[in-house]
Amino acid sequence: MRENREGKAVPAVDVAAFFESRTGSLQYVAADPRTARCAIIDPVLDFDPKSGSVATTSADAILAHIAARGYTIDWILDTHPHADHFSAAAYLRQRTGAPTAIGARVAAVQELWSEIYNLPDLAGQTDGWDRLFADGERFAIGSLETRVIHSPGHTLASVSYCLGDAAFIHDTLFMPDSGTARADFPGGSAAKLWDSIQAILSLPDETRLFTGHDYRPGGREALWQSTVAEQKRLNPHVFGKDREAFIALREARDRELPIPQLMLQALQVNLRGGRLPEPEADGRRYLKIPLDAFPTARW
Repeated sequence: MRENREGKAVPAVDVAAFFESRTGSLQYVAADPRTARCAIIDPVLDFDPKSGSVATTSADAILAHIAARGYTIDWILDTHPHADHFSAAAYLRQRTGAPTAIGARVAAVQELWSEIYNLPDLAGQTDGWDRLFADGERFAIGSLETRVIHSPGHTLASVSYCLGDAAFIHDTLFMPDSGTARADFPGGSAAKLWDSIQAILSLPDETRLFTGHDYRPGGREALWQSTVAEQKRLNPHVFGKDREAFIALREARDRELPIPQLMLQALQVNLRGGRLPEPEADGRRYLKIPLDAFPTARW
């Protein structure tokens, strides 16, 4: 247990981070030290766009870590349908039998992208997860009560997971020297992202925040942990900004960003809970890439 500034005991969470360098993604194992039960958060299924090859190297490293520490997996969690890497949730569920979950608003994201992909069956196909979490819903990881905070802005379906002294906030706040996440995907909103960030910053100052990406500005080593107090004081997208200033800054930056390299490949997998397309008659799986779906996107 740790004490917050009010002297109240707050359970400490054991957190192990796994940095996937090709996409700058962070994956986590969050464990309850009292019960040795854990959750896997935002696992990556390795994908090489040049060859179309899929591998489980990153996910298997997480499983090896869990086995070495004798943990039992309670949950496999995604914070949102990722646009820059494939989710390994379906693979890990197949390997471990642990349930998978994501925010309930994923159905709204499926609705948007079913039109872009011309895949009408994608809309409402939520059986890729065992549970869809509503805002404010609570569940357990061992003896740790975990609270879901709906955190839209980056996507319609983004959520944060808060447990003990930790919060897993993915594409909202990055490390203080990297600002905040983009909000220009279909269904994204800089205004909603600001509101989501304010909800995160209302957590106790000593809360440890674990981000979902780090792009190593200036070539520094990868980082992933900050605190609410550090973000308030050091993040230039937050410090000294009001809602209007943030929206203007975020929208201006987003206009200069190219689409993520794997977005069109990844979302048709991740909107099915990480399940790859079914094999066709020749035994191979195929991705469907819409051409000219984003005619104004920067190259």
